[in-house]
Amino acid sequence: MNEALLLAAGLIGGALNTLAGGGSFVVFPALLAVGVPPVLANATNTYAALPGYMSGALGFRDDIRRHAGRLLPYTLISLVFGYVGAEVLLHVSNEAFSRIVPWLMLFALALFVFGGRINRFIAARAGTARHARLAGAALLLALLALLSVYGGFFNAGLGILLLAYLALAGMTDIHAMNGLKLWISSVVAVIAVLRFAASGSIDWYHGSIALVGVTIGGYAAARLAHRVPTGLIRVLVIVYTIGLTIWFFRVAYFAG
Repeated sequence: MNEALLLAAGLIGGALNTLAGGGSFVVFPALLAVGVPPVLANATNTYAALPGYMSGALGFRDDIRRHAGRLLPYTLISLVFGYVGAEVLLHVSNEAFSRIVPWLMLFALALFVFGGRINRFIAARAGTARHARLAGAALLLALLALLSVYGGFFNAGLGILLLAYLALAGMTDIHAMNGLKLWISSVVAVIAVLRFAASGSIDWYHGSIALVGVTIGGYAAARLAHRVPTGLIRVLVIVYTIGLTIWFFRVAYFAG
């Protein structure tokens, strides 16, 4: 039963990671349910999510190619600060960070809903001033660094935050955004998993079962994503994020 639960959670989580983000909120509780301790489950969840991110990004490879110029800076930042986040996890309790998570979810929802408007507002007032454009670019890269730290520390919800970030960065094509989201998530997860493995913080057996489901679910969802209207995907992302935000606030501040 434990193995079946983890496999099913992986399939659902992998599909969610590809289409909207947040699949870790399915896989992480499943790991806890089969008896994996919380900190170990958190690190193992990142390991299980990694192939799903990679296979999902592969499914969006054509969409990613259209934005190849973003890949080098995004990759370098994700590597460096993803490692920082993983290092922090090994020294800070999940309990303390769990009270911050709902606020991050609320912030992500606001960025995803209003990111395009904010970007147009800034662009309309930046004019041709080079220093304004450079300042805006620097702030965006700094934000990506913060999100990478978050992803290395607590992988759950990273996809939703990255979708919000890409909307703020001026992107509107949901398929390209999903592709880049998965690319960045892959890079962050790779460096985090290497750090967790070095410290012995991964449950390889249970994590590998979930990993199989995540990989299959992520790739299948990527191949089917183009058949779903862009507007519908966006609405689903918003509705799903609202649900996650409410759930995290309830758990962090109102449970018990």
